[in-house]
Amino acid sequence: MHPYLLSLATFLPLAGGLVILLLRNEPQNSERADSIARWTGLWTSLAVLLITCAMWAGFDTSSPAAQYEQKLSWLSEFGISWHTGIDGISLVFVLLTAALTPLAIGAAWNTISGRVRDFIAAVLILETTLIGLFSAMDLVVFYIWYEATLIPASLMIGVWGGQNRIRASMQFFLFTFGGSLFMLVAMAAIWASTGTTDLPHLAQIHFSTNTQIWLLAAFIIAFGVKLPLFPLHAWLPDAYTEAPAAGSALLSGILSKAGGYGMLRLGVLMFPDAARIFAPWILPLGVIAIIYAAFVALAQTDMKRLVAYSSFSHMGMIAVGLFTLTSEGIDGAIFQMLSHGIVIAGLFFSVSVVAVRAKTRQIAQLGGLASHMPMFGLLTMIFTMANVGLPGTGAFVGEVMILMGAVRVSMWLALLAGTTMIMGAVYMLVLYRRAIFGKVSSFTAALRDLSPMEMGVLLPLAIVTLWMGIHPISLTRLYSPSVAHALQQDQMVIGQENTHPAISLASR
Repeated sequence: MHPYLLSLATFLPLAGGLVILLLRNEPQNSERADSIARWTGLWTSLAVLLITCAMWAGFDTSSPAAQYEQKLSWLSEFGISWHTGIDGISLVFVLLTAALTPLAIGAAWNTISGRVRDFIAAVLILETTLIGLFSAMDLVVFYIWYEATLIPASLMIGVWGGQNRIRASMQFFLFTFGGSLFMLVAMAAIWASTGTTDLPHLAQIHFSTNTQIWLLAAFIIAFGVKLPLFPLHAWLPDAYTEAPAAGSALLSGILSKAGGYGMLRLGVLMFPDAARIFAPWILPLGVIAIIYAAFVALAQTDMKRLVAYSSFSHMGMIAVGLFTLTSEGIDGAIFQMLSHGIVIAGLFFSVSVVAVRAKTRQIAQLGGLASHMPMFGLLTMIFTMANVGLPGTGAFVGEVMILMGAVRVSMWLALLAGTTMIMGAVYMLVLYRRAIFGKVSSFTAALRDLSPMEMGVLLPLAIVTLWMGIHPISLTRLYSPSVAHALQQDQMVIGQENTHPAISLASR
């Protein structure tokens, strides 16, 4: 096990992005410079994927402790260090980031034609910030990376987005930045009461219930915006719709998972007492998101906007899983985040394939795609069925595990959360029938099937979706020990509360 592998995976994309940005001796839209940027970005992201796979191969699945850990002295007089490492929970999100980044670059290969160098650099810099976020083991380091994701993500929407890109970019930035203020205040309060921001150390401390309530409320707002949690979702439809396909896939496939990851790591697992108090409020919000977003998705006429609301609906399911506070529910929420990242990326890429060829995203103007694009129809069917939660796909596994956790809380909760499968089947099958099997329109009469590059993007996603449904243990064995250990540790700390006084904000 080589600790430097994690740092290499974190900063290699940043180095690749900086190299691309230094290509200033060529005109901005030079074909040669754009080609160099594309290939540099692709090979850099593939190298990162190879490194993360090596980390996966060397990961000790029997241990819930952090691995590939590095701790450097930094602001040590304030109890702050540059502390990084990954446990099973972190590892699966690092793998998701490394897997989707080269596919996003491939999807943008022929669809991004202006300022190509800047776009590829933004993708690589976003990869660095996300891997840094998922591997941070200090609150300050986590906050730095969390805020840093805003810059490349906002630029992707605002520079390369659609007609309303400026408004969508500003909404995304302001909502996320505003939510982060609550995390900053909570982080300062934690430091003031403990004298440290080291996450493993903080995990051993039991805060008073009143303190936990205030801290968890701040973190729920901060991470609820990015997840997003109802009703903090106003930025989502425009951001996902206006962003280019590669940007939409990264925003929905990975960046929203930063919200779920933070909600789990810095919320549910760190403040168990407050999580139990908040659960009766968060669980209904998750159910509302599932049902509300499903009905709104059914009313959409734009394919991409329908997929965006579909993503929001599934985020509600993830919120339900996290706040069941059971090992089954949390395991299912993590698995659902991974599955959703793969499936939603496939759907956004599929929409882009049609939109580029037909010059429209309006469902009513499409039809008969299967007769001209059979391979596209097959792969899109896999993503559609996975989004519905069909057995044999990863989404089914995640949803069943969440429902198993929900049943332990309330049968009514499980029943209402399970409507995501029914409602998802309605709007996704309506979309698929109209676009793929409907009457051939003037917009689709002369469309060609997938190109080799498009096949190289969509086929791996379809394979991974099926693999997750058939062999889920290959992923659950990575993070289940960490979840079980964290929940057990919470119970032990709570049991010792009477013998070890809890820390409150006013104790220092």
